[in-house]
Order: sequence, then C-alpha cells, then structure tokens
Amino acid sequence: MTPLESAKINLNKKGYLDIETLDVDYVTEINRLKKEKNAILLAHYYQIDEIQAIADFVGDSLALAQQAAKTDADMIIFAGVHFMAETAKILNPTKKVVLPDLLAGCSLADSCPPDKFSEFKKQHPDHLVVTYINCSAEVKALSDYVCTSSNARKIIDSIPKDQPIIFAPDRNLGAYLNKETGRNMLLWNGACIVHEAFSMEKLINLCKAHPDAELIAHPESEAHLLRVAKYIGSTAGLLNHVKNSPKTKFIVATEAGILFQMMQENPNKQIIPAPAKEDNTCACSECAYMKMNTLKKLYLCIKYELPNIEVDAELAKKAIVPIERMLELSK
Repeated sequence: MTPLESAKINLNKKGYLDIETLDVDYVTEINRLKKEKNAILLAHYYQIDEIQAIADFVGDSLALAQQAAKTDADMIIFAGVHFMAETAKILNPTKKVVLPDLLAGCSLADSCPPDKFSEFKKQHPDHLVVTYINCSAEVKALSDYVCTSSNARKIIDSIPKDQPIIFAPDRNLGAYLNKETGRNMLLWNGACIVHEAFSMEKLINLCKAHPDAELIAHPESEAHLLRVAKYIGSTAGLLNHVKNSPKTKFIVATEAGILFQMMQENPNKQIIPAPAKEDNTCACSECAYMKMNTLKKLYLCIKYELPNIEVDAELAKKAIVPIERMLELSK
C-alpha cells in the first residue's frame, strides 16, 4: 500500500492527509500548484500568519463568501473552518472545494445541532429565521436569511418591524443586535468559546496599565465586555476602525489571528490582544480549530485535492436560498 492509499483510508479519522514530506518548500510548491490547477486560496483572518501571507484573498466571513461566489477558479482551497468551505461548495456546486483539515470545526456551529434547532423552529412557526453564517448547511437550510457580523444589522433592518424573528446560533451577537435595532428577537442559546474566553479581571488590569489604549471588540463577545468597549464591529470593521482611527494604541477583543493583518496595516500603532481566562502561550484568545490548518496540510490538500467538501444536492438547493438573499442585500 502506498503512503497516499494509506492516508486516504485514515482521512476521515485524522481529518487530513498524513503523508511524510521531505525537503519540500511549502510556499513555493503551494504557489506552483495553485497556478497549475487554476486554484484560488481563500483564507480567514484567524488563520496562522504564514497562511495569510500566501493567500490570494484574506477576509472575514462575508468577504470570503463574496469571493467564493464570484471566482472563476476551477478549485477553491479554503483555509478556514468546515462551515466556510461548505458555504463555498454550496455557492459553487460544480467546482472542487478542498479544506486542509476536515476536523477544523467551529464551537459556535456545534452549539446549534440541526435536529434540535428544527424542533425549536417548529415551536415558533410565525417567526422568520436569521442565522449567523457560523452554522452547518443543515441549519442554513432551515433559515430564511443568513448573515455575518458585517451585515447582520442591515439584514435585520430589511425585515418588517412587526415580523417576529428567531436569531441563531450566537446569543451574544443576537443580544447586541436586539439592543442596536430595538428588536426583541428570540435567541438560540449558542456561543463561540473563543469570544467568551476573555478575562474581565485581566482586561481591567490591562486597561489600567494602558490608559491611553482604546478597547475594541467583536459583537460575539459577552455583554459585560461590550458595555465597556469603545468600538464594536465585525472582523473587517475592527480592521478598518484601527486603520482609520487617529488613536495609536488599541486593546483588541477578538480572535488573535486578526493581529497579523492589523499590524501589517498599522506598523506605527500598538496593538494589544485582550487577555484570555486561560493561561496559554499567547495570553490571548485563539481558535484552536482555525489553527489546525498548517502549511504542510495545505500543500498536501492542494497536491492531492483532498479532503474535498461535498454537500448533498437537495440540501444545497435549500441552503443556497438564504445565502443568496444575504449576498443580494450586501451589495
């Protein structure tokens, strides 16, 4: 049995092709293979720096969905997590979509099991369903609209005020949107472990040590943190705020992967990650799933076009409807 045959057998269990690579210049080979296969590499801001540095496009969930919808590449390599690659496949049913590690999941998506959400929806038949893009294809198929943190306000405002809404899966983003829009949306009780990992005690000490720093936060963060943030915005919103602000020092409460792009764009500004409850190596909040993708896995995934993402055709037909509504409203 060849190493590739053995790796294929173990693919679903391991999540990636476990093949030894000797003396491979990953960056050079990834760039060569992309050109050879007419492939585009899309990466989320939360990916490791080395992957962001070689991606054809780096963005937040909305921008990545928009890129996936309009690409003319034959193959989409998604350096992100499973629901992102799944969304790209729904938008491109005839294209090959590959993900370096199938087990790169999402704690927020996991907090909304499709069977339980389906039952919840049946209990409220008069409600429209708006779901955050961080969910499975099955949950998207149960939705009327999909949104991201960049466009959630716009999508909710497009729905008549007297129309009851279920918002899922993120309770923190939903509560923030209720406050901002004056709605009383019914919230699914889901959350992202990364955005709930910040330590208020450590954050208070950090703010005291840097009184001239502005605290900025992602709306998936908990309400007590959002109450003290000076700016609240999506991943792209946070990046734009720092770039356009006259201030020179920021404490950033979101996944630490954003810091790479933020520092690239603002070399003369001081960027400080908000501290996590856990005493980890970076003293910040990191998504372990996002960090599962490596240059080696990325290289093997492009070379052998595995793991590839497939979505059932009937499921994709239902899931694409709320996604396309989102993209239309986001133009």
